Amino acid sequence: MKSKLILTAFLSVSLMACAQETPKVKHKSKTAISKQNVKTVKFANAVDPICHMPTEPDMKDTAVYKNKTYGFCSAYCKDEFKKNPEKYVKN
Repeated sequence: MKSKLILTAFLSVSLMACAQETPKVKHKSKTAISKQNVKTVKFANAVDPICHMPTEPDMKDTAVYKNKTYGFCSAYCKDEFKKNPEKYVKN
């Protein structure tokens, strides 16, 4: 009988904890980005020097070497490039 009472109390406390209201977060409304503010990046490379995938203007993984921006398909390719950039850069 004592164990049933303890179990009931435990379940009641658990349910009350789950029933608490989550804090309300105010998110910013989506803002329309004007095309004038968007800057397209021209990469120094047309293809990823590691895996030979074509570069896209919206690639997130980039590295700057000798004042030129290089685009990469992944963080792995970028890290490989950073180990020895001169191996991949055509002068």
